[in-house]
Amino acid sequence: MTEMNGPQTHADPAENRWSSPKLTRHLRKRQRAEGIFKWCGAAAIAFALSSLAFLLFSTVLSGAGAFVATEIQLDVDLTGAPFNQLAAPNDLAAPGRQAALDAEAATALLKEADYRSLVKDSLRALFPEAKGRKDKRALGTLVSRGAAGELEDAVLADRSLVGQTVSIWLPADDEIDLFRKSDGEGTERLGDQKVKWIDELESQGRLRSVLNMAFLTSGDSREPELAGIWGALVGSFWTLLVTLLIVLPLGLAAAIYLEEFAVKNRWTEIIEVNINNLAAVPSIVFGILGLAFFLGTLDLPRSAPLVGGLTLSLMTLPTIIITGRVSIQAVAPSIRQAALGIGASPLQVVAHHVLPVAMPGILTGTIIGMARALGETAPLLMIGMVAFVVDVPSGPTDAATALPVQIFLWSDSPERAFAEKTAGAILVLLAFLIVMNGSAVALRRRFEKRGS
Repeated sequence: MTEMNGPQTHADPAENRWSSPKLTRHLRKRQRAEGIFKWCGAAAIAFALSSLAFLLFSTVLSGAGAFVATEIQLDVDLTGAPFNQLAAPNDLAAPGRQAALDAEAATALLKEADYRSLVKDSLRALFPEAKGRKDKRALGTLVSRGAAGELEDAVLADRSLVGQTVSIWLPADDEIDLFRKSDGEGTERLGDQKVKWIDELESQGRLRSVLNMAFLTSGDSREPELAGIWGALVGSFWTLLVTLLIVLPLGLAAAIYLEEFAVKNRWTEIIEVNINNLAAVPSIVFGILGLAFFLGTLDLPRSAPLVGGLTLSLMTLPTIIITGRVSIQAVAPSIRQAALGIGASPLQVVAHHVLPVAMPGILTGTIIGMARALGETAPLLMIGMVAFVVDVPSGPTDAATALPVQIFLWSDSPERAFAEKTAGAILVLLAFLIVMNGSAVALRRRFEKRGS
């Protein structure tokens, strides 16, 4: 009967359950939810990257002008007093009064010259039609207020210029510089007369755009066209050097002790909790601490990289300790057990086996902590590194400012030209941060290869 009626098929209950319409709808719903989640993640990444690209593009667009400066060519007469007391025109090598003067006396005599009047006379010779007091004053604003100092430096550096009429390029005023960079926009700020003079200088080839080396090699100035970031960079270097010399040995020693030698009890737990809490404290709190202790109690020099480094070390030390402990924890226990098994002491285990393996993570955390210290502003403002400092510091105890503070000062300045200086300084700061983070990655890979 069974053969006559054909084979009997029995449906598997489990198979029916997995292929049921209800489960199919549920799986489609899950797949749709996963697709939406992936789309949201991709959209978030795209938004973050586009925002970063927009930020970098706007900063580069605003700060590119800081690396370019406008100069004016002037014919300066260096034949009058007091230059005629040093040499006859075009004959510095001939025996005469200059041979009788020593170098120091000659330098003092050159410094007595009225270089500001020489610059004004050169401009008036180019535009003799400017006869009124108002026109003469407007004519003098074509060049920077520091043009006289630049002329003096050129004469002191090359005394062969004395005794002749020389053609020399001097920095233009910041308004002239902005006018040329904006392709003629802002005529109403300069006035028709100045625009006419600029056009005449352009037609005579007496205006040019050059690489603004003063921005990279000089200190701060009240004149935007002469202001530079070198003093702030040197101040940041001394500050970070002091910070590194403090946080690296102390942070590494604290991490090793807490992870390898400290007895786990209530006191070590309190210490660990406080270290974790200090890592989350706002940076300005450390600035207040530095102001009260280093300046108020220890009476250290105000606005000095030494105090800035000490203050930033307090802020960076918890981060270094935490990253150091995490790196040491990541070392395989078998390495310690093998070293102890061959007779190494606990100190030898740490120095010869644990630290070489943990060093990539420790260095990465240290450099990232130093990069954070490089970008801090609030603690340095509290200890007085917001002062206007023109001279480049020669040591950690000299008065100085830091690059983030310099950016803050320029951003608060009313002159329009300081806006592009601010963006340019931000680009330099970003470049340093990229270099520091890149070096962290390179060091990590190098030590990982050595450890393997």
